[in-house]
Amino acid sequence: MSAITARVRLPSLSRPALPPKLGRRLLMVFAACLVLAALYLFWFRDSSFVRVEKVTITGLTTQDEGKVRSALTSVGRSMTTLHVDRGALDQVVEGYPVVRSLRVSPDFPHTLRIRVIEYRAAAMAVTDDGRVPVASDGTVLRGLPISGSLPTVHADGGIDGSTLGDREAIRAARVAGAAPEVLQRRILEVRKHGSKGLVATLKDGPDLIFGEATRLRAKWIAAARVLASPAAAGATYLDLRLPGRPAAGGLPAETVAPVAPAGTTATPAPQAATTAPPAATAQPDDTAAQALTQETPQTTTPAAPTLDGGAGGGATANTQP
Repeated sequence: MSAITARVRLPSLSRPALPPKLGRRLLMVFAACLVLAALYLFWFRDSSFVRVEKVTITGLTTQDEGKVRSALTSVGRSMTTLHVDRGALDQVVEGYPVVRSLRVSPDFPHTLRIRVIEYRAAAMAVTDDGRVPVASDGTVLRGLPISGSLPTVHADGGIDGSTLGDREAIRAARVAGAAPEVLQRRILEVRKHGSKGLVATLKDGPDLIFGEATRLRAKWIAAARVLASPAAAGATYLDLRLPGRPAAGGLPAETVAPVAPAGTTATPAPQAATTAPPAATAQPDDTAAQALTQETPQTTTPAAPTLDGGAGGGATANTQP
């Protein structure tokens, strides 16, 4: 029996050759692109046609404004609007801790716009080296003008370079820096109190117990809502360690009706009213609550704090920031 073999011819996979004229044209276009790219990289972007002639600087409020402006202007004019050296600009402001970052936008052909973003003073640190304003991350802000009072934080030791050396003081500054402006003005100091953790002392208000420096936005939202609630009037402290259920403590206890003697018929007595003083809702606290909750979607309506009947008891509110 003879073997039958079959040959299968596969189609050719080779591409058809380009016409000679088209190939030469593509080669010329490619060469022209290379020449233009080389001209741009090695000549035009650094040429006088696009050299920076005007530098506009905004956002400076530091006492060293003149020095920072002069340094940025000098370095900016050595660049072009097509070749901005961000590293050189950042290096200029490294010696000024008050400067947080720069926003640079070239305006073709001859203008460079620089917006200086400064740190915001969160607290006044009391150290062995004196009193200095600090940002919420512990950065020392020497030279930054301070308007009004700032919360006080106490730092052991001195200043470690451009930041506080006490980590606990940095956490306290973080708590103060997260506060809304209307409430920050009422903070006297933030410091650690034993097992309570970080506690913010308010002027004409209760102590705010934060515990750890975590979930600070949620805790400040809860604080603003409880402070604005009539049921929390007279509280001596707010426990914000669980921001979903803040507790208002130190409220007056309810009066308990007397029990009738044995063998006599008790006459129903009217329910005694609580001894809590009339509610005085502070307008700044309402403003703080509204400002903090405008950008935070709310799934449930927080309940107002309710008084606890036990002596020295607290009030709790279910707030879901």
